[in-house]
Amino acid sequence: MRDGIEPLSKIAFEIGPLTVYWYGIIIGTGALLGLLLATREGDRRKLPKDTFIDLLMIAAPIAILCARLYYVIFKWDFYAENPGKIFAIWEGGLAIHGALIGSVLTAIVFAKVKKLSFWKLADIAAPSIILGQAVGRWGNFMNQEAHGGPLTQEQVDLFYSILPNFIMDQMHSNGIWFHPTFLYESVWNFLGLALLLILRRVNLPRGEIFLTYVIWYSFGRFYIEGLRTDSLMLTESLRVAQAISIGLIILAVALIIYRRKKGYSNKRYLHEG
Repeated sequence: MRDGIEPLSKIAFEIGPLTVYWYGIIIGTGALLGLLLATREGDRRKLPKDTFIDLLMIAAPIAILCARLYYVIFKWDFYAENPGKIFAIWEGGLAIHGALIGSVLTAIVFAKVKKLSFWKLADIAAPSIILGQAVGRWGNFMNQEAHGGPLTQEQVDLFYSILPNFIMDQMHSNGIWFHPTFLYESVWNFLGLALLLILRRVNLPRGEIFLTYVIWYSFGRFYIEGLRTDSLMLTESLRVAQAISIGLIILAVALIIYRRKKGYSNKRYLHEG
């Protein structure tokens, strides 16, 4: 047994009455890295200057609002009794599916107003989105949330032999070590980032890099969600994220087939305009 394990502090620093949490710093860092990646690619793809900065300024607050609203709706029994915690996002509780819904709807309207192709924007943004998710999961790590079920002692010993101690120590609570599902999803998303960057060179039909992202992320999320202990539930046996993931995979595949049959995918990723 390992004694004296202390979790890492959720607080990065304090300035007077202001408390800054690692969760917010890490989420913000993921968003910034994603913005830099998208802006650079947007310049290469001849988009108007500052397109993604303008989009992020609008989409980010909407995404956060939708992510929190989504989470609160599916945890309403708790928040109905604790209304003061509804806005306590520094404690965690931002559902990525809610953020994606808000972001996609915002991007559709933004593209229409700016007279740009939504699918072109989506393809360029897809690697940035999955990069932000890969980094953002480390915010869950600092909060000791989004983890899986208990590990056996054999699994604990194995994980300590292959992972840095600080990761496994943070997965310890009340004498129990838990599956680092945040890490599983972060690694899966970094692999997805590599795949999407490769697909940029393949010159797929427009829209299919983004739809590949939807399929890749949803596939991994479905399996990883099954390991978690803090899932939002539709029923006692049905997890919200798994149901949404299945639906998104079906929708993405259907859109790829439909757009190809209807000729909506004649333009490819590297095409201008």
